[in-house]
Amino acid sequence: MGAFIAKQPNGLYCRFSTVVDTVTNWNMSKEDYVNLCVSKAIENAIEEAEKTLKNELCPFENIKDYFFPGNNTIEEFNQILKEMGDENGLGTERIDSIKKILKEQED
Repeated sequence: MGAFIAKQPNGLYCRFSTVVDTVTNWNMSKEDYVNLCVSKAIENAIEEAEKTLKNELCPFENIKDYFFPGNNTIEEFNQILKEMGDENGLGTERIDSIKKILKEQED
């Protein structure tokens, strides 16, 4: 379980940790408890983001390899690539490959 929240006799809230077997936060208003949860969520998000950036980055070329014109046209996507600093864009070989697939889907 980890922890649970209880309403105190005075109407405020407390958090009991089953890890350390004692109250870790008490006399919290609803806003205090929400802020506690937000703080923990921010900490978890930062930790997860740092882990992802350190261990799970994909090569930029995957962006081009996975793109398919469903939500952007080829031209729009090339513009996005240019805005990201990639002056080469998709390249003629990838564009030809996409157009071939689109043609096959039409037939």
